[in-house]
Amino acid sequence: MDKFDSHRRRLLVLGGAALGVALLPQQALASLSTSRPRVLTLSNLNTGESLKTEFFNGKKYDKDELARLNHFFRDYRANKIKSIDPHLFDQIFRLQSLLDTRKPVQLVSGYRSLATNNSLRSHSKGVAKHSYHTLGQAMDFHIEGIELSNVRKAALSMRAGGVGYYPKSNFVHIDTGPMRHW
Repeated sequence: MDKFDSHRRRLLVLGGAALGVALLPQQALASLSTSRPRVLTLSNLNTGESLKTEFFNGKKYDKDELARLNHFFRDYRANKIKSIDPHLFDQIFRLQSLLDTRKPVQLVSGYRSLATNNSLRSHSKGVAKHSYHTLGQAMDFHIEGIELSNVRKAALSMRAGGVGYYPKSNFVHIDTGPMRHW
């Protein structure tokens, strides 16, 4: 009887572990299985700055490169810097892989201070009061040479957070919040 209980217990533990892995979001699975460096090439449309960075070396995030990205994503209007969620960089890296491109990501908007966000809200209905931009968890962008609708489709396929589509303004929004789209 002990032998049967031991096999049953082992089977239950393995089954539980398999179920746990199956319930992980695709993004988490991708980050667990990817051991290669992650490189981004970006252009900031508002400041004219460009940046090429290897923010993940295949094993861990590079703190110095994350600091460079935080500065690049800063609220240029208020010249304020916030730590950006590194998973946002993972998302854009994964998005470029899905689209099979290394063309520069054209950043329209990264971090926004509350004051900047409120100022933009007073001029536009499209700016959320509790924006993920103010948390350092969102970006608006397009990718040079890639149809905006294809960027949107690829972002939706990742099922990794929020995806907004703004064809009239020529950008897609992604964030690391709950999965939703508009």
